[in-house]
Amino acid sequence: MCTVVVLRRPHHPWPLILAANRDELADRPWTSPGRHWPEQSGVVGGLDVLGGGTWVAMNDDGVIAAVLNRINTLGPLAGRRSRGELPLRVLRHACARAAADALGDLDPYGYRPFNLVICDAEEAFFVRATDGSEAGTRAGLRIEAIPVGLSMVTAYDRNDLRSPRIRRYLPCLQKAPAPQPDRRNWRAWTALLACRDTDADAGPGGAMTVITDTGFGTVCSSLMALPRRSESDGARDGQRTEGRHAVWLFAAGPPAHDAFVPVPLT
Repeated sequence: MCTVVVLRRPHHPWPLILAANRDELADRPWTSPGRHWPEQSGVVGGLDVLGGGTWVAMNDDGVIAAVLNRINTLGPLAGRRSRGELPLRVLRHACARAAADALGDLDPYGYRPFNLVICDAEEAFFVRATDGSEAGTRAGLRIEAIPVGLSMVTAYDRNDLRSPRIRRYLPCLQKAPAPQPDRRNWRAWTALLACRDTDADAGPGGAMTVITDTGFGTVCSSLMALPRRSESDGARDGQRTEGRHAVWLFAAGPPAHDAFVPVPLT
């Protein structure tokens, strides 16, 4: 059960802040973010070696995409495509709205159930695909705008209080000081991403950083920020906006143990 946190603040110098913890089997090989796909040289993302896709990536137009498994759907399944293809698919587009619109004809049965978050500096979208196997959900694809403010996604719906992690940590995030990329101040969010506290009835999966004795847990973490684009920018270039540049900080392990370091984006 991965976690994605989205903070949307229109008209702010940093209108989009995103944090993501990746929870995965420790023996599933992966590579830190880079330009791993020659056919999509404008995309930077972490490489899932097994599937060839990614869990989170950003393109040079300033669009971010992150994919998460739905509840009880860990791992591949014969006859279904890798969900790691999905961020690469949507990052062919130069804005979040076009990326979300392009999913309208996606066959939800082509993949195991997933959540997908798509963001740029102006808009953000939550995409849910289910196949009817999850209690209380109907098979199909649903796309909805992520509203202004703070949103949290795990293996459930956006801000879904069925998730023990969301129940415990969404209020904490709402109270925490927002990151300040200009000052390189991410302390409050970094501390929350690293937190192992969990409710008594939730088990280790209720924590932000998951550590278990089964070989499953939090394997890496990302902090990302997109600056506001000025009207003079013309092209949608996330690397040159009002003197600010997109930021991606990456921890190549559980964020309590591994430092966040900048990902080269140029």
